[in-house]
Amino acid sequence: MTDWAEHVIWWHLHPLTFLGAPRQALPPGAPAEPRLRKLGPWLDYLLELGCNGLALGPIFESETHGYDTVNHYRVDRRLGTEEDLRWLVDECRAKGIRVLLDGVFNHVGRGFVRFGDPAYETWFRKDGDDFATFEGHRHLVALNHDEPAVADYVTGVMRHWLDFGVDGWRLDAAYAVPLPFWKRTAGAIDGGWFVGEVIHGDYPAWVRDGGLDSVTQYELWKAIWSSLNDLNFFELAWAIERHDTFSADFAPMTFVGNHDVTRLASILTDRRHVGLALAVLFTTGGVPSIYAGDEQAFQGVKRDEENGDDDIRPAFPSTPAGLAPDGWPTYRLYQQLIGLRRRHPWLHRAVTRPLHVANKQLAYEVSAGGHRLIVLLNAADHGHEFTLETGPLRPLLSHDTAGNGTFVPGPGWSILEPV
Repeated sequence: MTDWAEHVIWWHLHPLTFLGAPRQALPPGAPAEPRLRKLGPWLDYLLELGCNGLALGPIFESETHGYDTVNHYRVDRRLGTEEDLRWLVDECRAKGIRVLLDGVFNHVGRGFVRFGDPAYETWFRKDGDDFATFEGHRHLVALNHDEPAVADYVTGVMRHWLDFGVDGWRLDAAYAVPLPFWKRTAGAIDGGWFVGEVIHGDYPAWVRDGGLDSVTQYELWKAIWSSLNDLNFFELAWAIERHDTFSADFAPMTFVGNHDVTRLASILTDRRHVGLALAVLFTTGGVPSIYAGDEQAFQGVKRDEENGDDDIRPAFPSTPAGLAPDGWPTYRLYQQLIGLRRRHPWLHRAVTRPLHVANKQLAYEVSAGGHRLIVLLNAADHGHEFTLETGPLRPLLSHDTAGNGTFVPGPGWSILEPV
C-alpha cells in the first residue's frame, strides 16, 4: 500500500469518449490525433474540484471502445502517441496529480498482436474447440491466466508504464481473473497502487489472496441510491456495516457513479437526494472516485444494447468554460464535501456506528484515531429533529443554513462535530 493513496481523490474519465474520438480505430497509416493534450484545461478543473488524481479509462491501442486492446505498449492513435502521454503525465506530476491507468488483462480484442499466431495459442483460453470470450462478446477473447507467459507479459506491461511515470492501475474485470494470477502479477510489484474491478463476492479476498490494494465498492454504490429511491435507510445502514468489515482490511474505492452505470442524477428518482448520496460518499472510509460529469449533475442512462454506454460517456467541451451553467451549483456542492474530507483525512480509514435508523432518517458516527463526526440524513419532505446521545455538537456543513444542529430540513443532510 502506497502512503499517497490515503489522500487521493480520483476524477475518473473515459478518454476516448470524453475527448470525442471516433468510435472505430483509425485506419492503418492514418496519423495519430494528439487528443490527450486536450485534457490540459481540465487538470486545473479537477484540482479546483478538490481532486488530486486522474483516473483514465483505456488509452492503449484498441479496436473500438478501448476494452478490446490490441497492443498494451502503444497509445491508441485516436488519443495520440507516447509523446502525448508523456506530456500529460509530466503535466500531472508538475501539478501534484496522481495518474491511474486502466489495465484490461482479462481479455483482448481479436486484433491483439499475438492472437492468431500458433506460437501463442496457449495464451488464450479455449471453450471446446473455439476460444473462450468475455461474457459472450465474441470480439473479446479471454486470456489463459494459467499460462505463465501471460503472467509475465502482464507484469511487464504494468512495470513498463509504472516506470514511465504513472502511479497505479485499475484492473478491469478483476472479478473474472483467478486470484493467484493477480498475486503473481500486481501482487509482486512494488511502488504502484492496484485496484481491482470487483462487482460482488468476497472483496477482501482480492486483497488477501490476490495481492491487490483495493477493490471497487459496488455494494455501497448500490445501497446508496436504492435506499434513497426506496426510502429504506435500513438497507444503507446494513451496507455501511458491511463496508466497515471490508475497511478493517483495506480501503475500498468508493463511488456513486462510473463509466459502466447509470449516472447518479438519472438513477435517483428524486434528484433532491443527490446531496444525501454525496454526504455518504465523502464521510465513509475508502478512496473516493468521482466520474467526470457527475459533479456537473450530468444525466445518462446505461442501456443493455449496442452502444448502450453512449449516454453515460458523452464528449466534453474543449474547456470547462463550455459546460452548461446549471451544473455549477452541483460542482460547488462537491467542492464543499471534498473540502470537508480534505480537512479530515482520517476519514480514509474511518469506521461507522449507526446512531438512529428509520426508513427516511439515518444518523451515524464516523470515527478513527480519536476523531469523530456525526452525519445526519433526512430523506423525508419535512424537517426532522434527531435525538442523539452524543453530547454537544458543532455544525460543520449542511445542505441548508436553516438547519439547527440536529434539526435537518427535508430532504437534506448535515455533518456535525462533537465539541
